[in-house]
Parts: sequence; C-alpha cells; structure tokens
Amino acid sequence: MKYLATGLLWLVFAVFAPFEVLIGVLLFLVSAPFDRDRRLMHAFVCRWTHLYIRFLPTWRVRVEGRERIPHGACVLVANHQSMADVLAVMALYRQFKFVSKASLFKLPLVGWMMRLSRYVALVRGKTRSTHKMMEDCRMWLHRGMPVLIFPEGTYSTGGKLLPFKRGAFQLAVEEKVPVVPVVLRGTTGLMEGDGPWVNPRCDIRVTVLPQVSPAPFGEDVEALSAAVRAQFEKELA
Repeated sequence: MKYLATGLLWLVFAVFAPFEVLIGVLLFLVSAPFDRDRRLMHAFVCRWTHLYIRFLPTWRVRVEGRERIPHGACVLVANHQSMADVLAVMALYRQFKFVSKASLFKLPLVGWMMRLSRYVALVRGKTRSTHKMMEDCRMWLHRGMPVLIFPEGTYSTGGKLLPFKRGAFQLAVEEKVPVVPVVLRGTTGLMEGDGPWVNPRCDIRVTVLPQVSPAPFGEDVEALSAAVRAQFEKELA
C-alpha cells in the first residue's frame, strides 16, 4: 500500500504540477503590477498545494486555532519533522512568507513557484545567507507580512524538539512583533524526512497556539525563545 500511495501521489504531481505552474505564471503576469507582495500568488499556492495532501481520503488534515494568527506582522514558528510540514502549514490559509532551504528554489516547477511567490531562501551554515535571510524577513515584517520560520533549522527525529536557533526570536524582539507558535503533528505519518515514500494513511494536526508578545522579555532573545519552546513542549506532551 505504501508503494501504491507513493506512486499515486507522484503521478498526480507529475500530471498536475505543470498546469499549476502555467496558471501561476499567468496569475503572476496579471497581478504583478498591483500585487507587489504576491498575496494572490501565495493564496493560489496554498490552495493548490493543499490539494496534494488531501487527494487520498485516508489522509486527514485538521487545523485548530487559525483565528489566532493576527492579520499583520508576526513571526510564525513551527516544529519541523518532515518535508510534509510545508504542505501542512499551507493549510493555514493565511498570508505569510516562509523561510526555506535555498536548494528547494532550484527545483523545477516547485522552485519556480517559490520564487514567484517571493518566499525567503536560506543556505544553512552560511553567515552571509543568514544575514540576507534576516534582512528579507525584516523587510516583509515592515510591510505587515507575517514570516514563518522553522526554528529547529532541520528535521527533528523521535518526536523530540531540537534546540531552537535564535533568528526567529531576534526578529520578534527587534521588530516588536508577536511570536505565534504553530504545532505540527502527524506529518511523519505521511512522509519521513525528505521522502520520497508516503504512507497510505495519516492524521495531521496543525494547532496554532496563543501568540507570545516579546514586550515582557525586553531585549532577552533567549528568554523569549525559552518561553515559546515551553509552549511547544507542553502541547506536544
């Protein structure tokens, strides 16, 4: 069944992804003059991407607390377990720019849509790239656009959180915007790591927790990070 589910998913992707890109390019050409933030592109990507994670009736995706995401600048932080995490957060159906490893931007079809949507690239371990990522995120926050970051930086295993990197929380402190924790569960039930194998059944939950204001923490980035991490640990427990 795993091989059948995997074959069906990648067949559907191979057939429909070129149409997605064609529609996306047309939408980009029409909307670019008046939609500099690519909000329409992101809305399109969210809805089309979510179709892939719902095309089997045995794949369930539930979103809880979506209303807790403010309609303005904030830093969304999510735990990271699998490539399916990106598919899951698209089910939030809210505007944001997410930070992703730069190698994904080089992929045909997927990378093209990421570039057209103006998501943020990062080369892990490269100081210059990290600085550029922070600058891009600040720019989006100044424009009132939420940014989504996986603070662990890479996939965790065994259901345990990896140490949080400080970038997301530094942005929140410097720009005085709230941090909104997004807890992902069940994505490894769909796909382990980068795949490519998928399981025939999965139950994914996306839970948005109450936002955390950086104001009580002053300039203490580590204290803010610890407070947010405590929320994740409590929810995942």
